[in-house]
Amino acid sequence: MSIWWVMLVGGLLTFGIRFSFIFLLGRMDLPETARRALRFVPPAILSALVLPELLMPAGHVDFSLYNPRWLAGLLAGLVAWRTKSAPLTFLAGAVTLVLLLTLFPAAP
Repeated sequence: MSIWWVMLVGGLLTFGIRFSFIFLLGRMDLPETARRALRFVPPAILSALVLPELLMPAGHVDFSLYNPRWLAGLLAGLVAWRTKSAPLTFLAGAVTLVLLLTLFPAAP
């Protein structure tokens, strides 16, 4: 099977799975408890994707000042808390990380 068939079938399966939930849940009334619980899904997924990269860049937990990702993430978290702005948060974290990696390229 060529790679194009694999990509096409994978895309259709992904679309079908997502569409089925949208289609089915659009016709159902969810209990209020389920609605409240579903609000926590996006932050939980984002945390699961981002935190390991920030805290374990070398495969082990590193809270030291020699971890530029941790410092940039900490600053981005503070900007997010104070401004509630996703673009400013992203910009602050990205600029801080680039500056730290440029100024201090090698950790001890």
